[in-house]
Amino acid sequence: MPGSFTIGHHQAATVLDHADTERLATVLADLAYLLEIPGPDRLTDAQLAVLCEGRAADRSELVHWCASTARALKRQL
Repeated sequence: MPGSFTIGHHQAATVLDHADTERLATVLADLAYLLEIPGPDRLTDAQLAVLCEGRAADRSELVHWCASTARALKRQL
């Protein structure tokens, strides 16, 4: 189906339709923005720790991953 996106790992696959892929790309781009900006709207270190499920958080790496993944998803649309 044009505009759908498939994420696979071995035999299991998840398929997102066009609208969900668009939404995921937007959420990731917004998350990158909120992680990166200075000021009161920036996600806090405590919020970042929750996003990383308690693992050591590397804010700049997560910003890069979110932004590049959002761009890759948008290119697939």
